[in-house]
Amino acid sequence: MSGNSIGRLFVVTTFGESHGSAIGAVVDGCPPGIELSREYVQKELDRRRPGQSELTTSRSEQDYVEILSGIFEGKTTGTSIGLLIRNQDAISKHYKDLQDLFRPGHADFGYWAKYGLRDWKGGGRSSGRETAARVAAGAIARRILEGFGVWLHGGTIAVGSVRAEKFLPEAIEKNPVRCPDPDRAGEMAALIEKVKGQGDSIGGLVEVRVFGAPAGLGEPVFSKLDADLASALMGIGAVKGVEFGDGFETAKRKGSENSDPFVSEGGKIHTRYNRAGGILGGISTGDPIVVRVAVKPTSSIAREQESVNLKGEPVKFSTGGRHDPCICPRIVPVAEAMVAIVLADHLLRQRGQCGK
Repeated sequence: MSGNSIGRLFVVTTFGESHGSAIGAVVDGCPPGIELSREYVQKELDRRRPGQSELTTSRSEQDYVEILSGIFEGKTTGTSIGLLIRNQDAISKHYKDLQDLFRPGHADFGYWAKYGLRDWKGGGRSSGRETAARVAAGAIARRILEGFGVWLHGGTIAVGSVRAEKFLPEAIEKNPVRCPDPDRAGEMAALIEKVKGQGDSIGGLVEVRVFGAPAGLGEPVFSKLDADLASALMGIGAVKGVEFGDGFETAKRKGSENSDPFVSEGGKIHTRYNRAGGILGGISTGDPIVVRVAVKPTSSIAREQESVNLKGEPVKFSTGGRHDPCICPRIVPVAEAMVAIVLADHLLRQRGQCGK
C-alpha cells in the first residue's frame, strides 16, 4: 500500500495537488445503508475552507464537494465512495521565484531528495490543501461513529503562550480561533493578528476529545489505538508532536503521583482521573479519549529568511502569496477527521473480530 492510503477495513485514499485541477478521496469499506448527503460532507468542509476570517489565508476556495459514487437515494451502497473537490483559486505565479530553492520548514528538499523532482506550485502534494480531501472522508467516518453513539469535538487550546483553561464544546464554533474557552479566544485572536502584522506566524496546540467510544478498541501490539491515532495525526503536515491524556506532564511525576486507580460507579468501571486519555495498553478503556497535537508556526512568512538553492548556493528570500498566520483554527476539523477515520476503522475491525 502506498503512503496515500490509511485504514484496514475503512480505507481512505486521497489524491491531487494544491495547484492541480482538483483534489479528492476514495473511501472503501463504508458499510451500506448509512444515511449520507452531500450537504453533510459539505458542512465539515466549510469549517476547514480558507478565507473564513482575517486570521486565515485569503485564498478563496469554496471547497464544493462532488460525490461521484457510492450513494443511492441518500444512503451508502457499500461500494467505493468517490469525492472530488475542484481547485478554483490557485495562483501559481506566487511560487515562480521559489522554484529553484528549498524553503525552510517545507517538504521541498524531502520531495527533491526522494523523487529527484518536485511540484513547486504551492507545495504540490505536500500542501495543506490536500487536507480538504481528508475532511471530506472524515465526514463519512463521523457519520459511522454517530451510528455507534460516538461523538468528538476538537478545539484550539493554545496559541503561543496563551492557553485555554476550559474545554466547552459549545464555544468552539463561536469564535474564529475555534477555542473551547471563550475567556481566552479573544487573547488568541489578538496574538495572531499581532504576528500577522509583523509578517510572521505562530504555532499552538489543538485538542480532540472523543465521547462514547466503547472499551476494547485497538490491538494489543502492532495496531494499538493510540499508535494508529498518533500516526494519523502526525500525517498532518504541520503537526510536530502528539500526546494523550496528561502526555508529557507524566514524565515529571513519580509512579505514585501518576497512579490512576480504576473505580466502579453506577455499574461502570472507569479510571478515576483518565490520565492516559482513554487508552491503556493500546486499547480503549471507555473513558473519553483525549489527544493533543503540537502545531508548528506556518513556515511561509513575509519576513526575510535564508536557505540554499538547487546548486547549494545561499539565498535570501521572503514568501509572497496567501498563507495562514496560525494554522490551528483550520487544523481543528482536519484533526477531527483523522481521529474519526481511525476510530471508524477500529470500530469496524472490533465488530468483525469480536462481533460487537
